[in-house]
Amino acid sequence: MLSRAAATVVCMTITDEDCLSETLAFNEQFEAAAATRPARGRAPSAAALALLRRNRLGGDAPPARLPHGQDRVVEGGVKVRVLVPDHVDGVYLHIHGGGWAFGSADGQDERLWRLAEQARLAVVSVDYRLAPEHPFPAGPDDCEAAARWLVKYAAAEFGTERLLIGGESAGAHLSVVTLLRLRDRHGITGLFRAAHLLFGPYDLSMTPSQRGFGPRQLLSNTDTIRRSYELFTPGMGEEQRRSPEISPLYADLAGLPPARIVVGTEDPLLDDSLFLARRWQAAGALAQLGVVAGAMHGFTLFPLTITERELRRERDFLASV
Repeated sequence: MLSRAAATVVCMTITDEDCLSETLAFNEQFEAAAATRPARGRAPSAAALALLRRNRLGGDAPPARLPHGQDRVVEGGVKVRVLVPDHVDGVYLHIHGGGWAFGSADGQDERLWRLAEQARLAVVSVDYRLAPEHPFPAGPDDCEAAARWLVKYAAAEFGTERLLIGGESAGAHLSVVTLLRLRDRHGITGLFRAAHLLFGPYDLSMTPSQRGFGPRQLLSNTDTIRRSYELFTPGMGEEQRRSPEISPLYADLAGLPPARIVVGTEDPLLDDSLFLARRWQAAGALAQLGVVAGAMHGFTLFPLTITERELRRERDFLASV
């Protein structure tokens, strides 16, 4: 349910209520299946982490790698995966999710290729270094380097200077961090025309909805979020994680591009998107807020009606902005 603190921050329209019964039924099935799996320890074992990294996010099988994708290494030694359709009207810098500890640039080839063709975008997905082997600031450093490479070479590489950025969960967080670094470290604003941010964590000191979600075994809950923060920012306390360099909710958001910010009502990160949308608007930028009825964290990973609708809305936003 929507927390009282969140409800007072920003007015919103909840979408996809006509799909609510299907969405909630899927959530129940997911929780029931999760209850039969072994409980994870405080930190994932090497074997558990390897399994998570090998399989598709939210699934039990490796992702499909398409022949359209090309693995490259760009300036700074950063690995990226590039998918280029026949017609290119822009470049989308995509940053994958996975709690900063798993996921990969080739983990969503099918979805990203579909987006590339339908929105006429070259997609550059960043294979940033993962925690716990490479904690903060390694991942943000890689995303910053990939963004700077695009600023320099997008026109020569892809025939366009129209740049977009976005990602899911940890990737949404890294997208905002990257925009802030470009502005604050390099004076770069306005070159990325828009940001698409799916169910991201923007306050790593934990918003009320993160703290109050509890142990529900959906894709993410209070405990799994806390463990992700410990892997990404080891040894840091709550106050340190509230630094604007780590938690963009506390940053000055002036000069950022228009954004589309999406979250589900059953996501522990609900407040993060509501609060970020309000602060984005207060800083003078456009922010579309989409709140999907009944949707849990990571819902776009699963074959649901709301997933197809959301991917269509994402395509339309990135194609038209």
